[in-house]
Parts: sequence; C-alpha cells; structure tokens
Amino acid sequence: QARNAFRSPSTRGTTFLFDSSAQVRELLEKDYPVFNNLIMKKNVDAWKVLGESEADGFTVFALSDDAMQNLGSKKLEQLADDRNTETAEKIGSYHAVNEPVSAGDLYFSGGIVTVGGVVDVGRSRTGGFFGFGGKEDGGVTVNGANVVKTIQIEDSKSLVHEIDALISPEILWRYVDQLRIPGSS
Repeated sequence: QARNAFRSPSTRGTTFLFDSSAQVRELLEKDYPVFNNLIMKKNVDAWKVLGESEADGFTVFALSDDAMQNLGSKKLEQLADDRNTETAEKIGSYHAVNEPVSAGDLYFSGGIVTVGGVVDVGRSRTGGFFGFGGKEDGGVTVNGANVVKTIQIEDSKSLVHEIDALISPEILWRYVDQLRIPGSS
C-alpha cells in the first residue's frame, strides 16, 4: 500500500508499476477517472509534449475522485461543458511536466516548470496561526495542493503524484463562462 512518499526525499512509500507512458494513461483511467475524463483525456497538447518526453520520463499531478468532488458541482459541470474545453486543457497543462520530478526533487525545489507554466512548490506546515509559527511536517505542497502519494512507473522514469487540489492558477476559472451567450444556460 502506498504511503506519503514525501515524508523524506527517498522512495519510501512509492508504489511501483510496470510499463511506459501507456501505463500512465491506464493508471489515470483506472485510479483517477474523474480527473482523467474532465481534464487530461481531452488534453491532446499536453499528451503530445509528454509523449515526446517518454524516453527521458515525465510527471503528471493527478487528483483523486474525492479531491475532484471537493471542487463542487458547479466547477465539475463547467469542466464537463464542451464550451470550456480550452480552459480545461490549460488547467491540465499545469498538471503535466515534461521531465521526471521525483519526491526528492519536489521536496528540495522552490518551483517547477509545467507544460502550462511555472508552479510554486513549498513544504507543508502544521500548526501556527494564519501560516505563521507552524512547523514543517515533511510534506510537499504544489501551488498549495498537498502531495498525497507518488506512483513511479517501473522500467521508465515517469511519475504520477496524487494531489488533493488543482494546481493551476485560480484566474483560469474566470474564463470558463466567457463563451456564454447572454440569456443562455
């Protein structure tokens, strides 16, 4: 059973699978179906970039179904709406990195460059008051989302990090309803 691989920068708690990037797609379909169907499956451009990086490995940040449900029904409906495909693709591009980013790499970095742009990486903290005075708990946050576990694809350098929230910029949500015609639903 996978545990949080970010309690230390080693591979403890990392789940290993066999195969290549095709296995990543299968894993997303099987273990992260809502995230895959609403965000990654439609994202041809991100998969093209990841496919070009297959030999060297790549990283995908995926949300569990529970984390996707925490977005709320309105945001899920917006992601499912075909009129918002471009925004869903942009959101997905922030969840793909064209190189492998391991637990140790994340833990010791201040940020990563995704297909969509730069995303801040920090260390999670517990306690404190409004973000002050807390103590590092050994975990990692990616643009505020906690990394829950890591799955490394064996026989390749590719990784899937499960996270508990979207890591794309909040401003992208402003665009999901821009194509609406006044008076339409």
